[in-house]
Amino acid sequence: MRMLLKIKMMNQIYEELKVFTDVLSIVKKDYVQKVNAKSIVEGAIKGMLSTLDPHSGYLDPDFYKDLQIKTKGEFGGLGIEITVRDGLLYVVSPMDDSPAKKAGVRAGDVIVKIDGEFAKNLSLVDAVKKLRGPKGSYVVITISREGVKRLIDLKVRREIITVDSVKSIYLDEGFGYVRLTQFMEKTTEDLKKALEDFHKKYNHKKLKGLILDLRNNPGGLLEQAVSVADLFLDEGVIVYTDGRMENQKQKFYATKKDTEPEYPIVVLINGGSASASEIVAAALKDHGRALILGTKSFGKGSVQTITPLSNGGAVTLTTALYYTKSGNSIQAKGVEPDIVIEDNKYVNNNIDDSKETEVIDIKEKDLPGAIKNPSGNDDDGADTMRKLNNTPKLEEVVDDFDIEHATMEEIFKRDGQLKKAYELLKTFNLFGRQSVINSANGNAKKQNEAKK
Repeated sequence: MRMLLKIKMMNQIYEELKVFTDVLSIVKKDYVQKVNAKSIVEGAIKGMLSTLDPHSGYLDPDFYKDLQIKTKGEFGGLGIEITVRDGLLYVVSPMDDSPAKKAGVRAGDVIVKIDGEFAKNLSLVDAVKKLRGPKGSYVVITISREGVKRLIDLKVRREIITVDSVKSIYLDEGFGYVRLTQFMEKTTEDLKKALEDFHKKYNHKKLKGLILDLRNNPGGLLEQAVSVADLFLDEGVIVYTDGRMENQKQKFYATKKDTEPEYPIVVLINGGSASASEIVAAALKDHGRALILGTKSFGKGSVQTITPLSNGGAVTLTTALYYTKSGNSIQAKGVEPDIVIEDNKYVNNNIDDSKETEVIDIKEKDLPGAIKNPSGNDDDGADTMRKLNNTPKLEEVVDDFDIEHATMEEIFKRDGQLKKAYELLKTFNLFGRQSVINSANGNAKKQNEAKK
């Protein structure tokens, strides 16, 4: 019976392929201009994969080569993570110290034009190609931003992007801050060095507390997310994956080797925390190892497998979903913080942010074709599309705030979430985890009621 079903399925595929070859033949024979067979076939492949979900796609040879370089920490471009929704290009997050960040690009910005040409309906691959270019060259991106009724032109100089995935600051006596910008090949190794440096500065004693900042971290390598979580856990499931194929059913466990001492941890997340960063946050939350503070994460709970092709390109295909220790999927749902603190976004005075517009907060669930949460627990909050007003004006903005050399007063003035995390750490040892959560959420509730 199984063999008959397989034969029937193959026959259906062959029938559909005949339709495809018929269309291909008609296009080659009758189209007004001579067509390039390679371009047509690549277009067909892209179209096929785009019907599956937002993260499956075709990587042409040049783009695949760039992707391989990027995971090693160096590549050319502006330094932004982007996604596509309803034909519009959204900035998931600008990377720290990147040309885009310094030029004033923010998470949530919509890229309306690239060098004066409308970017609507560009594929993700084509958009990246337009944004990248020779080192030292400039590109003007026209963006729409929450809170600004006109479009903004930002002139950005392309650079070779060298990404430091770990940034650390020793805050004061026994407290450390580490920001993970992405999960790359050396992330765990660099994080270990940062933690060792904290211990040395605290006379090799156990830290009083750590802030682990995963905000606007778009993810990266799964094995690095597992090894980062393993640094703070000594047993139990970190994450497991489940797909149709047996080789996609994997469980990843914490080990006692190189585990950090048991000190309080506050993890910062927001809507730009996705994929690998959600794995770490969820693992530390489920094990009761850390407090999660901020706003709900992006909700990308799927695993992509990249399969190289004979032409030098590759297919990236969603092959599994990942699940937390508690058996929950983050897909289209995200990680809920223990303590909800909204981000007090730093306002760059060189851009007029005073006008009110409709707000949109893009999450995984909003992307066309996004896989539903298998438990039916999608975050179904309604979205509002922003209005685009075509009144462009060129802005040249530099936001060169250097957090690693700033005073704590300067840092906390710009970052209310970080300030709150630090305050909680200082009371953690006195009152304990649950008391801190209850107290913080109670204060937040009072503040919200007072505003009303």
